[in-house]
Amino acid sequence: MPELNATIAADFTRFYREKAAAIFALLAPLSDKQLWTRPFPYGNSIGHLLLHLTGNLNYYIGAQIMGTGYVRDRPLEFSDPTAHPRDRLLRDFDQAIATVVAALGAQSVNDWSVAYTAKGMEQAGDRFYVFLNCASHLGHHTGQIMYLCKELERQASEAPPQAR
Repeated sequence: MPELNATIAADFTRFYREKAAAIFALLAPLSDKQLWTRPFPYGNSIGHLLLHLTGNLNYYIGAQIMGTGYVRDRPLEFSDPTAHPRDRLLRDFDQAIATVVAALGAQSVNDWSVAYTAKGMEQAGDRFYVFLNCASHLGHHTGQIMYLCKELERQASEAPPQAR
């Protein structure tokens, strides 16, 4: 079992880090304005999705597993009118990923099956499910960010030169 425990922690760590690296790469060419632009009349900006991912990881893994004391305001993740500076947004997201990686490294063979419940994940069952659910959630929103980046690029290429 110790080998399985190490494999689970290592593979989850790899997944979370790969998705974070993909998000950082996607955001690199964007302007600060584009981070907070909602390219569709519905949906979110990339900045709001990053606030949401940061809140999700800090709450479900940071507060509930690592005991960080993080207090989540989920509605604000989607409605915050502040266009937070890029550096802060990325630093906070990177710190949330670091918290997840630390939590993964701290799991013993028996910790994966420790009972887990939290607001929004009342039926989670155990910690393994939480790490799996949060990884899936991160992958889902990484895909949304990719799509939003493509749409922002398309819109920028179609804008008149003076509007770019």
